[in-house]
Amino acid sequence: MAMSHDDLMSHLREGFPDAEIVLTDLVGDNNHWQAEIVDESFRGKPRVAQHKMVYASLKGAMDGADGELHALALKTRAPA
Repeated sequence: MAMSHDDLMSHLREGFPDAEIVLTDLVGDNNHWQAEIVDESFRGKPRVAQHKMVYASLKGAMDGADGELHALALKTRAPA
């Protein structure tokens, strides 16, 4: 099952309302996304912790075989 750009952005906006977010559909199937997220909440946190924060905002959309989202490449950082 795929996840549309709008659905994915909605999840990310809910978790990171003030972030700069750029989504790229890597293969054109709404199932392989890249998200670049710049948010102050990432400051001082290691990359693994940042990525866990993003996955938590997806509320299970990537969990298990029935997840709505198959692949999500992440680029996360705090603002410069």
